[in-house]
Order: sequence, then C-alpha cells, then structure tokens
Amino acid sequence: MKTELFRITMAGTLALGLMAATETARAQQPLVVNIPFAFAAGRMALPAGEYRIQKVAYDSSILLIERTDHAAGTVVMSLAAQANAKQAQSKLVFHRYDNRYFLSQIWIAGSVRGRELTKSPQEKEQSSAAHNEMPDQVTIVARLLAPKP
Repeated sequence: MKTELFRITMAGTLALGLMAATETARAQQPLVVNIPFAFAAGRMALPAGEYRIQKVAYDSSILLIERTDHAAGTVVMSLAAQANAKQAQSKLVFHRYDNRYFLSQIWIAGSVRGRELTKSPQEKEQSSAAHNEMPDQVTIVARLLAPKP
C-alpha cells in the first residue's frame, strides 16, 4: 500500500515537473507578430511591420523587439506579469490613446506568465492629456517561432 502511494506521488510530481519545464521552455521561444500600426516600445517609436520579440537571455528581463527585416528595433526592460489562467493565444497588448499605441504586455500561449513594460514618459504624458482615463486596449495575436532543431 505504501509502495503504491509512493509511486502515485512520484508520478504526480514528475508530471508537474514536466509541465513546468514545458511552460518555461515555451516562454523562452521568440514570438513573431505583424503589427499594423506604428507604436512605442519603451522610449523608442517603431513603424508598423512584422516583428520578432524575444528575451535577450534565458533569465533576463530585457526584451529584444526587432523587425524581421532588421529595419528597426529596440531593447526594453520588462517586468514579470502573472495571469489568472493560462493564455489561449500568444499576444501583445497595446494601450491606445487617440491614434498613439504603446506596447504594454506580452503573453505566451499555454502560460500564465507574461512580460509587462512600464509606462514610458511619452505614455505618461498621453495619459495625463487624457485626464488619466483608462486607455483603450488593443490586442494582436502573435505566433511562437518554432525552435531550430
């Protein structure tokens, strides 16, 4: 009886460990997303286009945001974010004030963990001009870039 209980406990622990490792690995995969409008990421204004977004290192809070044609890009600091449930889709969330867009969050499908960018001085200025009203949120679906074999 004790042996059977031990086996069940070990199998459950192993399964949870594998699930966590899979989620961590997915969180490290680059995203590719087509952004149809100009936007700001950190202090940098970026044109519309297809972008690749990834951490610069496994445990880094720095993200590299670069157009796939290498015509524009930037690096930004990000903070860990946590959702209440696993995300159904990989996505980017933007704050919109009139016709200005600011990258706010990045989420990976299948994970409760994401990345959040702090408000830049430009976004704070836009927020003040909007009398601190909540900005519109615009979500764009992204796709995970398959790891190279």
